[in-house]
Amino acid sequence: MTTIERNLQDVRARIATACHASGRNVQDVALLAVSKTFGADAVRAAHAAGQRAFGENYVQEGVDKIAALRGLGLQWHCIGPIQSNKTRLVAEHFDWAHTVDRLKIAERLSSQRPAGLAPLQVCIQVNIDGGANKSGVAPDEALALARAVAALPSLRLRGLMAIPEPAPDFEATCAVHMRAKNLFDQLNAAGQGLDTLSMGMSADLEAAIAAGSTLVRVGSAIFGTRAPRPAAG
Repeated sequence: MTTIERNLQDVRARIATACHASGRNVQDVALLAVSKTFGADAVRAAHAAGQRAFGENYVQEGVDKIAALRGLGLQWHCIGPIQSNKTRLVAEHFDWAHTVDRLKIAERLSSQRPAGLAPLQVCIQVNIDGGANKSGVAPDEALALARAVAALPSLRLRGLMAIPEPAPDFEATCAVHMRAKNLFDQLNAAGQGLDTLSMGMSADLEAAIAAGSTLVRVGSAIFGTRAPRPAAG
């Protein structure tokens, strides 16, 4: 058994235990393997262990891996910031985008999505705890953005994504994740029909699942500690 295969088993066991503890069906929580900074061989190893959905933070790195691994039938999620000059790459190559927080970006993704592809699956990123240096729409602006994004022709709005600041203990971590779940429920009560709540990572997936996450984004617990990314230049 490879290290990645063993790590995937451990993460899946954590997800199952968290679901059991909160009375949820394990089938209702998907695992996204965050492969940023790891090469195609690491993704191949995860694929061999049964993993099919992968998340990339850096658009060009993700596009290169998508091209190298095209024959494996993987699902690719863009989970990093999307700048205006990278929307075409995201629209042309990825299946999902989790970090839409401005209508301008959504409009560009929609207009640049090739006609032959299925709609790009989209989550709106919400700055759920008001972090000053974090991306994401303010919670009180999320419904207006959701309505605008849902109206775009080449996108399908699926849900919300959140990256809360670390909290001091499990209860506090659950509480901040519950803010995102409550907002998710509010948007659905307003008719949005969302089915995806993308939150929880290696360190906090149990709290996220307890709060209602439907998709956890796990990198280091699967692939190991990342080497520093080289500076651009």
